[in-house]
Amino acid sequence: MAISAAGELTLAAVDLGASSGRVMLARVGPGRLDLTEVHRFPNRPVRTAGTLQWDVLGLYAGVLDGLRAAGREGDVDGIGIDSWAVDVGLLDADGALLGNPVHYRDARHETAVADVHAVVPPDELYRVNGLQHLPFNTLFQLAAMRGTARFAAARQALLVPDLLAYWLTGARVAEVTNASTTGLLDATTRQWAPGLLDRLDLPRHLLPALVQPGEEIGRLTADVRAETGLGDVPVVAVGSHDTASAVVGVPARGDRFAYVSCGTWSLVGVELEKPVLSEAGRAAGFTNELGVDGTVRYLHNVMGLWLLQESLRTWAAHGLPADLADLLAAAARVPAFTAVVDVDDPRFLPPGDVPARIAQVCAETGQTPPQSQAETVRCIVDSLALAYRRTVRSAEELSGREVDVVHLVGGGARNALLCQLTADACGRPVLAGPVEAAALGNALVQARALGALEGGLGEMRRLLRTTQQLVEYRPAGSAAAWDAAEARIAR
Repeated sequence: MAISAAGELTLAAVDLGASSGRVMLARVGPGRLDLTEVHRFPNRPVRTAGTLQWDVLGLYAGVLDGLRAAGREGDVDGIGIDSWAVDVGLLDADGALLGNPVHYRDARHETAVADVHAVVPPDELYRVNGLQHLPFNTLFQLAAMRGTARFAAARQALLVPDLLAYWLTGARVAEVTNASTTGLLDATTRQWAPGLLDRLDLPRHLLPALVQPGEEIGRLTADVRAETGLGDVPVVAVGSHDTASAVVGVPARGDRFAYVSCGTWSLVGVELEKPVLSEAGRAAGFTNELGVDGTVRYLHNVMGLWLLQESLRTWAAHGLPADLADLLAAAARVPAFTAVVDVDDPRFLPPGDVPARIAQVCAETGQTPPQSQAETVRCIVDSLALAYRRTVRSAEELSGREVDVVHLVGGGARNALLCQLTADACGRPVLAGPVEAAALGNALVQARALGALEGGLGEMRRLLRTTQQLVEYRPAGSAAAWDAAEARIAR
């Protein structure tokens, strides 16, 4: 990795997830890339009047607290923000927020799907935006808001990381990796699709100017500097979709790799130079989202660790043991494939009693439902590994990109049982780590933008390989057993 004359930098990486946010302090310099968590805060969605919403002001307060804590560690040279995708805050003519962003798991978004598809059929929509159909993509959210007083008053829509950056700097922009998840960006031109907006009766003025990862969004306002104790610090556009930052944080060699960015969602795919807009890709549920340095994240959204998280929450609410480490240890002793399910079944999307839903799906497919918590956990991890196997194979076939290794990054890299099962299922080595891939990718893009690093993704990833802890899992077991398990899901 070439290090420029800027030397070592100290960078604040704001990384927001579905259950918590944190501010990480990264120090990047010659042969150095390390992270320290300086502040973590909860992210608790709130249901009011039947609508599930994000407490975005609470998140912003957590970000300010984190920046204040970062400043106590010394000078901060830059700030970058990444978060989940698709959800937006609407601003009025004065730039004030018109209510909290609606949560992507709220059912209201689905009400607009039929109306949108009546105007732009799904196959035509895919040829424009290249996105896997998900009923909560931003275009469905905005379409569902049409006719409301809030929508009538809206003059701009900002995705969550862009909204937070606006409050920090006063600048309103749309970072392109997150913009590519809205369904309103043309996958080929990589610009907003004005024709699509017009046909869906969505005002063009809602969408701000696009910026690329590495561009400076703005500098902290005087009010923010006074509140945090920081100086004239730039806020840098990073891969503001957390998966875009996580893919930067994949320590790959070359391009023959698949990635599993494993958190609440698992994003499984390959990195390409251009989108794949085939009908076969649409039918398989593959999406073309933009990455850093003009790359395309060709991937499929898999339900992910949400299944475990909701199961633990349900058990805790009923007074049952809910320690994940203990349950995973017990699950490792359960015979493989006692029961398996399609983790992408839409019944698993809303919050609720996931173990009961798993039991129902097993009964419907002629399987004995799990009889214990350990069997439920084993069902989930076996089923996730099956989904990763299916998705990696499809990504290879649809893109023509051969895969020699699977990189599993994010919180799931701590789950040794899941990592080993993924290696067994895919029949390829799994390299697990780094756990903090999104925050690391966030920091790397900042560091390059501010002159501390030179080179492209390959050089960034070389620094990751020499500084981060990685664990390799070698495949074992029978491919035929995985084939048989897959056949049970298809019943």
